[in-house]
Amino acid sequence: MKRIVILFSGQGSNMLRIIEEVKKHKDIEVVAAITNKKEAEGIQRLKPYDIALNIISHKDYDSREEFDQELVNRINYYKPDLVVLAGFMRILTPIFTQNIKSINLHPSMLPLFKGAKAIEQSYANADKPAGISVHWVSEELDGGSVIAQKELPRIEGEAFESFKNRIHLLEYELLPHTVVRLLQ
Repeated sequence: MKRIVILFSGQGSNMLRIIEEVKKHKDIEVVAAITNKKEAEGIQRLKPYDIALNIISHKDYDSREEFDQELVNRINYYKPDLVVLAGFMRILTPIFTQNIKSINLHPSMLPLFKGAKAIEQSYANADKPAGISVHWVSEELDGGSVIAQKELPRIEGEAFESFKNRIHLLEYELLPHTVVRLLQ
């Protein structure tokens, strides 16, 4: 049985898509979810599932390194085959990146538009391809090897909210399928 731990910071919508996709496969299971925000909406959304929830607030630690060490310890407790960052909004230190095999979802066609404002930057640069990437987590922010990408066709004059929603729909499709493919 292949084991997954999911890290999230917000609504948990990508986490739920992974959980639902994994349920179709008898040889893969999500064993735990970890959030760094006590008020993350994903906490409530996880309740119907029999999945361990860990809340580790980064605000309870004096440094990124201390937080990352606790995160590594907690992840290792579950002995996962893969850790998935699904909207986990933290810049990770080498304490994490050198000890945890993990993938991240990023809302741009990497290497374009790294960082937290990727959707806004992608939208504002209509001359560049838009889309999403799943990549291995490395010490460089959004800089690990790309595993999968899906391009989003541009619609001339499209409003930002529509663009953002279409990006999220692509995420809901690509991330769960990539997770399963990596574990089979």
